[in-house]
Amino acid sequence: MTQYNQFCPIAKATEILGEKWTILIVREILLGSTRFNELQRGLGDISPALLTNRLKMLEGKGMIARRRIPGQRGYEYFPTEACKALLPVIISLGEWALLWARHTILDSDFDVEFLMFCLERSIDPSKLIGGETVIKFRFTDLAEQPNWWLLVQNGKAQVCLKDPGKDVNVYFDGSVRTMHDVWMGDRTYKDAMKSGDLSIQGDPALTRNVQSWLTPAHYVNAKRAPIPAM
Repeated sequence: MTQYNQFCPIAKATEILGEKWTILIVREILLGSTRFNELQRGLGDISPALLTNRLKMLEGKGMIARRRIPGQRGYEYFPTEACKALLPVIISLGEWALLWARHTILDSDFDVEFLMFCLERSIDPSKLIGGETVIKFRFTDLAEQPNWWLLVQNGKAQVCLKDPGKDVNVYFDGSVRTMHDVWMGDRTYKDAMKSGDLSIQGDPALTRNVQSWLTPAHYVNAKRAPIPAM
């Protein structure tokens, strides 16, 4: 672990949070990921060995608590009060990036797997109708794996890579970039649909007000610089 040998509180904070991936691990835990595989899904390219190392470090620093999963192998990870206190800091860091770091966004940053993971945990099952809802996304800019599904059952949403074989309630058609833009608040659903960049079809009770059950990103109302044209 990096040691700066300074009494500056920023230096002491970065001794805990400054290593690669650490802030993103904290982000995932604060957003509700508790299990190792959930953390991996939210982090993408991190290796299991490095994630294990970072979790041990955060536990040792009193940032997370590890608990064995009842009746199963493995552990769950929960934020301590010290970790929870970082939520406004993490949100502020994201708001800063929306203003000052958007020029660093690359085409490769618009990752469909991460987008679908974000959409999965943005579903509010209490605002859906009945005990089961199927939402299909067709990403028009993807040659491989253009079709993705969200299956919502028993109050929980789950991404499906294959057709779950159930009636679809809502269809989204558009590019990964367009879906990112409306979820993040760069564009409205109305604007994206009017321009022809996005199509939403299905049950009128669900398509009328998508944001009531597919909740937007934390930063939907934050000030931002425009994303550079690709």
